[in-house]
Amino acid sequence: MPELDFAKAHEVAAAVTRGEVSARAVVDSVLSTISSRDQTLNAFTDVTAERALARADAIDAARAAGKPVGPLAGVPFAVKNLFDVQGLPTRAGSKINRDLPPSQHDSPLIEKLEAAGAILVGALNMGEYAYDFTGENVHDGASRNPHDVSRMSGGSSGGSGSAVGGGLVPLALGSDTNGSIRVPSSFCGIFGLKPTYGRLSRARSFPFVVSFDHLGPFARCARDLALSYDAMQGYDPADAGSANRPAEPSLPHLARGIDGLRIAVAGGYFRKGAFPEALQAIAYVAKALNVSREIELPEAQRARAAAYVITTTEGAALHLDRLRQRANDFDPATRDRLIAGAMIPSPLVMKAQKFRRWYREQVLGLFQDVDVILAPATPCTAPAIGQETFMLDGVDMPVRPNIGIYTQPISLIGLPVVAVPVPLKPLPIGVQVIAAPWREDIALRVAQYLEDMGAVVAPRPPLS
Repeated sequence: MPELDFAKAHEVAAAVTRGEVSARAVVDSVLSTISSRDQTLNAFTDVTAERALARADAIDAARAAGKPVGPLAGVPFAVKNLFDVQGLPTRAGSKINRDLPPSQHDSPLIEKLEAAGAILVGALNMGEYAYDFTGENVHDGASRNPHDVSRMSGGSSGGSGSAVGGGLVPLALGSDTNGSIRVPSSFCGIFGLKPTYGRLSRARSFPFVVSFDHLGPFARCARDLALSYDAMQGYDPADAGSANRPAEPSLPHLARGIDGLRIAVAGGYFRKGAFPEALQAIAYVAKALNVSREIELPEAQRARAAAYVITTTEGAALHLDRLRQRANDFDPATRDRLIAGAMIPSPLVMKAQKFRRWYREQVLGLFQDVDVILAPATPCTAPAIGQETFMLDGVDMPVRPNIGIYTQPISLIGLPVVAVPVPLKPLPIGVQVIAAPWREDIALRVAQYLEDMGAVVAPRPPLS
């Protein structure tokens, strides 16, 4: 099998299952890579080495005894540090949460991946309280882009993007409220899945905006996304937003290709402000799929504005006591946005929610005529760490809030999206493959087809 630090999850699982490599050897290799390479990337905040080795030994013993070891046997993974991990405080990227007692239980998604044979190796850096698009954290330092360590990894799941893109682990979990899986995937040149709202349990994870929050995987190929996603599906009454519907495996459909799928490119708003590299990536993917049709999502700009209003008000309500009691322990940029959210008049919030319902109906109507919509994941490749402004449509605009201009209109209504990496030089950039609710299988099919065609790939960074 390939060298372990850039092996794909399904390759590792197959090799462990066949006995070609032990789970302990896999974990030893990963821990060594983290020890050496993460000094540069700053992706991890906690490494659970003792736990990982014990789990690896248990998998090796089960395999030797002829017992099933699961579809993810021996696959190392790590999670954004807003997931509960037994024995660790759930930081959520903050200074304040470090005072919390250690979690007594793992989050359900960790439990499900481990039941499938995967091995948790640690927790990952993130933007404070998930309110971030950059991957910069004032308490833990910036997680760095493996393709150019002077550049952003993207946020708020920056450590997840950096760890998978940099070959530290083949699989990671993150969260996506307004784009926090899709943005790091784009900047770090990897695959990411934001499932339909309600598809994967959010129980025992630290929330940000309950009506927007999604959890999902990062990987170096579409097959690994499907493999991990299928392992994590299932209704969870502990999450009030969990959809009570049966699991719908995507892996059996992955090789079906794109025959019969109606695919279009998002125009209008989704071209406005795009840098040349974003337009080049969309054109490249559209050509590989033989797509020329263009459609427009109605009022996408207003959708982004509504997403901002709802995000800031829900986020402020969640953190009001912390803002009153420990305001100086916040990142000032996060604190000020949350305080601003607390001051938004309630009639404006009601208007945003009313618009949200209307917009959902309009966009779902588009899926009567198409199966997949393509859009840029980010307006540009990764900016420099600390960069404060960039040019959007000829106007000098702040970087931090505007990285998510193409992800927020999709987040507002909880659609499933696979972010696929286009390996442009010198930096990769992502494209969103957007499907109708509950049709992750279709988005993953398109991602797999593009990967088979060689149009999208997770490029190996020079750091390695």
